[in-house]
Amino acid sequence: MTEFCQRVVAAKWFQPLIVGVILAAGVLVGLETYPELVRRFGATFQWLDRVVLGIFVMEIALKLGAQSPQPWRFFRDPWNVFDFAVVAVCLLPLNGHYLAVLRLARILRVLRLVTTLPRLQLLVGALLKSLPSMGYVGLLLLLLFYIYAVMGTFLFGANDPMHFGSLQTALLSLFRIVTLEDWTDVMYIQMLGSANYGIEGFAGVAQSRAMPVVGALYFVSFVLLGTMVMLNLFIGVVVNGMHETQREQEMTERRQHLDQLGHLTLGDEMKLIEHELDKLKEQMQALRLRAERGPEREIHAGHRLSAGAPALPETLKPPRP
Repeated sequence: MTEFCQRVVAAKWFQPLIVGVILAAGVLVGLETYPELVRRFGATFQWLDRVVLGIFVMEIALKLGAQSPQPWRFFRDPWNVFDFAVVAVCLLPLNGHYLAVLRLARILRVLRLVTTLPRLQLLVGALLKSLPSMGYVGLLLLLLFYIYAVMGTFLFGANDPMHFGSLQTALLSLFRIVTLEDWTDVMYIQMLGSANYGIEGFAGVAQSRAMPVVGALYFVSFVLLGTMVMLNLFIGVVVNGMHETQREQEMTERRQHLDQLGHLTLGDEMKLIEHELDKLKEQMQALRLRAERGPEREIHAGHRLSAGAPALPETLKPPRP
């Protein structure tokens, strides 16, 4: 029975079949948002939903059987735990007040597409790994928002209370500006004055005041800092997390491959560790080359060390052909 489950799970048609069923489940949930279709084909939708759920249960059973006689190894992968949780919630007899939970679980079945496609797993894993660093970047962005919101309330509150009448209104306006959604209109109101821009009759306008220089400096500097700089920081954090996740995924795939072959010996573990050490040595060698170059040779990244530079240790020298 174990060999049969392993053959089915490893078959070329198995993974595309599951992807197709997940897509069908997503389309089915979308169709159920139309009341007219539910009235006409409600029974058919329920029957199809049971078929989809049955296929998902069969998938989980086959994957658990493939891990026999140690089925708990199935739960070592967080993606498998997510799949099992979604299917388990869909099997619960939820009615009445808990119907919303059941509908939410049915919608979450579409997210199982992430667990079946390795590239999507890589992207999601990179985002999750980047969350701590993104939190610090978000904190820096929050400080920037707060400082500019307070400045904008003091500078432009009387001229443009619609956008800077209070601190919370200013924060919302800055969020609009950082997304570049018609931010020039808000800038021109401050540069030309509310009377010249046609909002003097808005309730709360104390006085129309044109501030061409201050308004331009305020908004241009905020767009440069908030959009250009912060966006690049977020991108850098995500790219770094993706690189780390890709390396971890490569190691996990090697371990799983050797584990499936059934001979993950001590020697195999040592080879995996040696592979990681080789990568670290390459990085250390690149850093040492950068440190030992003189200022004049720093611009020539691809050149070798000069003849007078100290030689690398034997352990860091690249292997000879």
